[in-house]
Amino acid sequence: MSKITAKKVALAYSGGLDTSIIIPWLKEHYGCEVVAVCGDIGQGGEELEGLKEKALKTGASEVYVEDMREEFVSDYLWKLVRSGAVYEYKYLLGTSIARPLLAKRQAEVALATGCDALAHGCTGKGNDQVRFELTYKAIAPQLNVIAPWREWDIVSREDAIEYAKAHHVPIAQSTTKIYSRDRNIWHISHEGGELEDPANAAPEHIWMLTKSPADASNRPAEVTVGFEHGMPVSLNGQRRLSGVGLLEELNQIGGDNGIGRIDLVENRFVGMKSRGCYETPGGTILMAAIRELEALTLDGRTMHYKQKLALDYAEMVYNGLWFTPLRESLDAFFEEVSKPVTGEVTLQLFKGNIEPVSRRSRNSLYNLDIASFTMGTSYDQKDALGFINLVGLPIKVRASLKN
Repeated sequence: MSKITAKKVALAYSGGLDTSIIIPWLKEHYGCEVVAVCGDIGQGGEELEGLKEKALKTGASEVYVEDMREEFVSDYLWKLVRSGAVYEYKYLLGTSIARPLLAKRQAEVALATGCDALAHGCTGKGNDQVRFELTYKAIAPQLNVIAPWREWDIVSREDAIEYAKAHHVPIAQSTTKIYSRDRNIWHISHEGGELEDPANAAPEHIWMLTKSPADASNRPAEVTVGFEHGMPVSLNGQRRLSGVGLLEELNQIGGDNGIGRIDLVENRFVGMKSRGCYETPGGTILMAAIRELEALTLDGRTMHYKQKLALDYAEMVYNGLWFTPLRESLDAFFEEVSKPVTGEVTLQLFKGNIEPVSRRSRNSLYNLDIASFTMGTSYDQKDALGFINLVGLPIKVRASLKN
């Protein structure tokens, strides 16, 4: 028996295997209306094509498909870039950063349409259940939550496929091609199938956004990214691009040059390790570019402290703690320290590699007279003796105790 009652449920709907079968399952087990809510965050026309019709055909009473790409880029992705957050050395948080936005809009639609419950297709083993439900608590804490994967008898993707067939739900997955993917304008993830064993190499056929570095052009490409206060504003001198347009163009350039592939064994928030393969071509370029610009414009102590906080920020995003005072406070810090991070960085892209070509900023702290090996008047080398003596004083005292 169901633990709660629900008359009208807002479902986070993607049209994929899990959410497609949830619509008939909810109607069968709860006898409720289902409002399907989908956000266009750049997952591509193929995933969105016919989505509304599919949801209605499988039993939804209302369907909302909203273009959220600009909001996703400007209010979420650009903040991620400015923070420099990377999870466990590699992961640029493409799925993690999208969930709070999607869950927020789902909860808003639920409240506007008189729903008394929210539902999602996240498994009981994954991080996404946490990300969605923590957002629900921030936006609509009074609504009940239904998580079918924690209730039903389906225990595998094979079972889910059989349920879909039995209920005449059209799906793209099959038992021979059973990867779980999540795509948006920032990245695409690949999980499942032979990828579940970290001893297996990622097969070339899984990659969708990027060329193999071996097959990429034999001629290097150059790209120039402009920033204002740590936010991307231009590409190759063009400032009329929207955030979406800038990222889409960078994705194309990066993908053509084999940029942005990672293969990661990661620590999930729920306590287990998992293996995923990710493609983030444009995001990888942006993260490389802003690091070069920060090296030019931030003093050492500020930059190093920002790097420490970026680790905390990455963990918060990964764990679904977006709508929290601490995340907002960290963003305020990143906004303040990024004020001088304005300028342009040119990068060379070649067969999966990124190398800096030039860095320019009116706020540059690099002083050639001080840094040059040619002895100038701005730096008195004799000052180094007293500096070394003071820094080394505790070392010298400790050493004297051993004698």
